[in-house]
Amino acid sequence: MENKKIIITGTSRGIGFELALLFANAGHQVLAISRKTKNELIEHQNITCLTIDISNSNEIKQVEKFINESWQNKVDIVIHNAGLLVNRPFEHLTTEDFEKVYKVNVFAVAELTQICIPFMQKGSHVVTISSMGGIQGSMKFPGLAAYSSSKGAVITLSELLAEEYKEKGIAFNVLALGAVNTEMLQEAFPGYEAPLSPKEMADYIFDFSLNGNKYYNGKVLQVSSSTP
Repeated sequence: MENKKIIITGTSRGIGFELALLFANAGHQVLAISRKTKNELIEHQNITCLTIDISNSNEIKQVEKFINESWQNKVDIVIHNAGLLVNRPFEHLTTEDFEKVYKVNVFAVAELTQICIPFMQKGSHVVTISSMGGIQGSMKFPGLAAYSSSKGAVITLSELLAEEYKEKGIAFNVLALGAVNTEMLQEAFPGYEAPLSPKEMADYIFDFSLNGNKYYNGKVLQVSSSTP
């Protein structure tokens, strides 16, 4: 398999961390983006770590500089994995809460995609990690108004971009994940044990990112073995 140039956000822990290692160990070049970085990623020869806040427009522009200088103007796969979750009753959610969640879960997805599009060729794949909470008609959980609505927004965004860029051969797909036993889930729902580990979900996303665009474009796949 041809080695790919892959950008992954939210690599400090959980699914993103496992994904970065999976791709790098398979010989692909990875740009791992997060606010904090573990030594396992820093020390890997196939991983470049970019320690930035993707909700900051000035900082996210560093991605373009890196692609120009280090990757010969080419990106094969972008995985929008970073996410921010606020669990709070709707009456107590502030405008600032919504803005904070949407800056990471929606605006950064759009901005990073805009940066990468000029460097993507036919056969490239943009994978956005959404949530079952963002699926219309799915079971919803109190306290997640900002989070779930943001995950619904990126589903629609991905569907639209798939149509807008289909002539260029760039595929856009969404994986709407069910519960995965990540640190973020434990912080939001202490004591809840999800059926899948971050490594197990990363294995699935790894394969889908490399091959899913052969079968899907503009699709939302529900990846959930349980409710929630």
